[in-house]
Amino acid sequence: MTVAPSLYGPVQEDMALVEAVLDRIRRIEYEPLARMLDHVLGAGGKRVRPALALLAGTFHDYNLDLLIPLAASIEVLHTATLVHDDVIDGAATRRGRATANALFNNAPSVFLGDYLFAHAAELIARTGNIRVIRLFSRTLMRMATGELDQDVSAFDTTKRVGDYLQRIGGKTASLLGTATEGGAIVSGAPEPWVEALRDYGFNLGMAFQIVDDILDFTGDEAAMGKPVGSDLKEGTLTLPSLYLLEDDPSPRNPIRRLFAARRNRERLLAEAVAAVRASTALERAMAMAREFGDRALAALEPLPRTEARHTLERLVAYVLERSS
Repeated sequence: MTVAPSLYGPVQEDMALVEAVLDRIRRIEYEPLARMLDHVLGAGGKRVRPALALLAGTFHDYNLDLLIPLAASIEVLHTATLVHDDVIDGAATRRGRATANALFNNAPSVFLGDYLFAHAAELIARTGNIRVIRLFSRTLMRMATGELDQDVSAFDTTKRVGDYLQRIGGKTASLLGTATEGGAIVSGAPEPWVEALRDYGFNLGMAFQIVDDILDFTGDEAAMGKPVGSDLKEGTLTLPSLYLLEDDPSPRNPIRRLFAARRNRERLLAEAVAAVRASTALERAMAMAREFGDRALAALEPLPRTEARHTLERLVAYVLERSS
């Protein structure tokens, strides 16, 4: 997904300050670590999470001395989780680029992720706001729990939609909710606005992950930077595949056959992907994504109608309409 130059509205120019912080993190004297940091932090990307933190901060006291470290910490934390995810999954590429573990091996990549977690904590501490520091810590625990649940429940066809929603709430949505809630807190926004922005970010994150999971079945491999059906291949049940399992709980369900197979897995994976595409599962999943998008929009009601609010509203449509 390519970010439009003006997508982040009133904070677009200030995003350069976040990039400057990330650039300073990469410039350290220890060359092996500097090379690894340059690879994972220099890849660019959408930077949705830090942008959300800045946008949330515009509704009260837009203090960049506090908001920039917060926004950068959110991005560094996100990057750290991706590094560890790729080690756990044994992933060779992410978004079409070689992963850290593919380039530098697993053990150094684990330490790279640890370094990034520590740096994210140091950045958040610069806000001097105990409430935000505690929020950051709780979010990290929720994310770790969501990732752990995904790992231990791989190939488990007893999981249901409710389990999936709880998992992505921790794994993905919690960090977007923390970005907007944290931005509101450090700006000194009134409590109803803090709650509104937290709910907006969380629901946007839920919609974001559901769309991501839909694209795993429908997206263009070149644009996505990963093969179609990657989640199923790893044994991860997402919303579309869970709907297909609900509709056909028999042993003949192609997903059950894939998960039980020891041979011909590529053929069975293709059949499972085709079955999801041929069913109503993708439409139903998209309907749920739109429902979370509507919740995100509704959460903004208490906020003044500023340019930042209009930008947050546009981001909902952007997330729902993305193709990669």
